[in-house]
Amino acid sequence: MQIAQLLRRKGPQVVTVAPGAPVRAALSLLVERGIGALVVSGAPGVVDGILSERDVVRGLHASGPGVLDGPVSALMTAEVRTCVRTASVHDLARLMTEHRVRHVPVVEDGRLLGIVSIGDVVKARLDELEEERAHLVDYIQTG
Repeated sequence: MQIAQLLRRKGPQVVTVAPGAPVRAALSLLVERGIGALVVSGAPGVVDGILSERDVVRGLHASGPGVLDGPVSALMTAEVRTCVRTASVHDLARLMTEHRVRHVPVVEDGRLLGIVSIGDVVKARLDELEEERAHLVDYIQTG
């Protein structure tokens, strides 16, 4: 399965936050939307960074609660791992595992198209396995 198929299933919605927004506001977005990361974007369709729950926890540990009133840019991960629509779910799972990331923006020609989480990858892989199982069962029962 390609990432393009996964995005069609889940939709292209990406929640973004401006680099200068307070971390506290970013946390509110994470909670309201029930998500684990935000794409940091200073302009529509541009990926400047990513802010995950993990980034916030590390910032709190290193600097204390004052970091919540600082800008998102102070805590965001600026070196963002991205993928293209034509990547396979298998390749994306490998990238996520090797680089220990849970959220990967989908980018094409420098434009943000969507975001894929490790949960999306696991669900897609489970769907593939279930489909394979169903085909094997059908083959055994009719063969």
